[in-house]
Amino acid sequence: MKENNLVKILMVDDRAENLFALEVILSNENYLCVKAGSGTEALKILRREQGFALILMDVQMPVMDGFETIKLICQIEKLKHVPIIFLTANMDTSENIFKGYQAGAVDYMIKPFSPEILKAKVAVFVDLYKKTQKLLVQKEQIKKLNRVYTV
Repeated sequence: MKENNLVKILMVDDRAENLFALEVILSNENYLCVKAGSGTEALKILRREQGFALILMDVQMPVMDGFETIKLICQIEKLKHVPIIFLTANMDTSENIFKGYQAGAVDYMIKPFSPEILKAKVAVFVDLYKKTQKLLVQKEQIKKLNRVYTV
């Protein structure tokens, strides 16, 4: 499939082996997996590129953790509606999970996670993204039609 037909997913983790594992799990789908090794790198990518359907974010990273990164992402108008799933090994307390939801996460997956469940969750958000994109196209078409018929 052509790269421009692929749905973009940003994967953020400070461990290269985790990014590789995510990419392998999602490799048979029509996704373009963009990798970031830190929260800072993720923000640079998000400011430079658009059209991400989903962000998979590790919580525990040096310098800027997932909580800090997500708060900064949500401050950027064009990004605040991009769903973010936290991936973490140490979030088994409801206090930490609540903190993530408060920051803007839409879901959590505790490591080690089931590849099948990750694929299913990603598929749901990708489907929502595709439907939203179709609605935006239809909205623009309706605006054009309204301009034609009101002139």
